[in-house]
Amino acid sequence: MPSTHPLDETFSIEVRGIEIVVNRKNIKNLHLSVLPPDGRVRVSAPIHTSEQAIRLAVIGKLAWIKKQQRDFVTQPRQSSREMVNGESHYLWGQRYRLSMVETTGRHLVSLKGVSKLVIAVSTDTSTENRLKLLNGFYRLEMQQRILHLLEIWQERLGVEANYIGIKKMKTKWGSCNIQAKRIWLNLELAKKPPECLEYILVHELTHLLERHHNERFRAIMDKQMPNWREHRNLLNSLPLAYEDWQY
Repeated sequence: MPSTHPLDETFSIEVRGIEIVVNRKNIKNLHLSVLPPDGRVRVSAPIHTSEQAIRLAVIGKLAWIKKQQRDFVTQPRQSSREMVNGESHYLWGQRYRLSMVETTGRHLVSLKGVSKLVIAVSTDTSTENRLKLLNGFYRLEMQQRILHLLEIWQERLGVEANYIGIKKMKTKWGSCNIQAKRIWLNLELAKKPPECLEYILVHELTHLLERHHNERFRAIMDKQMPNWREHRNLLNSLPLAYEDWQY
């Protein structure tokens, strides 16, 4: 493997038997990630970082990388969604049993009692469209909670996002475009306990004050949300989505 590469490129190296995908890009600091669902390792590095420096950075984190990979192996996963009666689905950390109801009218998703999720659709509705209907329900649930949380946290942090969007994301719970003040949140957060959504939203809003995950960033988080590490650990311990995540 040559030690120099074109600018803004992606290539692979092997370190101690572990394949590492390297993305050289126009950034200031090196970032190492272990990604779901199977613990693949990715390094984002400044354009002129040498391959040797990347290898040394990986070697310095080998114990952490292997622990993250072990955690992914043992982490529970939801089964593939078939959208049939009795199937388990989650909303804000609570499990609900799916009840499919036939209707000739408007398709609806609703909660019944404390344990039943009812989806009313016509009999010829495909599994894909049933799932789209459920995801629309999740989206509305998230939007309502986000509006409430924004009133609290934008004032507390002294920041204001220009846009908060919700979408299915493959490798992140949230992202923040600092220049545009645009934040995206992962739709999967609707399935997790409410404090997980709040933690990710605060995390991304904090990036409007500090771009990097450095001491200043952690100090802001510690001051504004002292138990943020507990929320992060809870989120990381919960079942992964049923999809085979690709990126």
